[in-house]
Amino acid sequence: MATHLQEGKKAPAFTGTDQNGHKISLADYKGKKLVLYFYPEDDTPTCTLQACNLRDNYGLLRKNGFEVIGVSPDEVKKHKKFEDKFSLPFTLVADPRHSILEKYGVWGEKQMFGNHYMGVHRTTFLIDEKGVIRKIFLKPRSKQHAEEIVKAWKELAL
Repeated sequence: MATHLQEGKKAPAFTGTDQNGHKISLADYKGKKLVLYFYPEDDTPTCTLQACNLRDNYGLLRKNGFEVIGVSPDEVKKHKKFEDKFSLPFTLVADPRHSILEKYGVWGEKQMFGNHYMGVHRTTFLIDEKGVIRKIFLKPRSKQHAEEIVKAWKELAL
């Protein structure tokens, strides 16, 4: 499944709660470049690899002007534990009701070992200072994600 959203279109507005219990909305990031990444679950192998790659390259992302927000269906407390365990320097938004996940078209049917189930399709959106989606990664490379983000942005030459 791929998201219904398209590059060059406005990113859907959203509001959620971060790992510290603060309200966060897309509007808070107006005028900033944003990496908005969706992942299935805190503290699972691939999700941890991806989060740690973004953490380890956070300086590179910030140097290139990016803010980072991760979104998963996990609850606020689980996000806080994930942040603390891996010293994550960026915002994690809890979306247990899947409202943001559905707005971005990343909640849907998945299949593993022949079993079908509902879950998050790992997807990353690069959003520019005006709130426009500039790049969608439908299959982010978890171990090299920060590098592919910076490379893609430079190729866009924005």
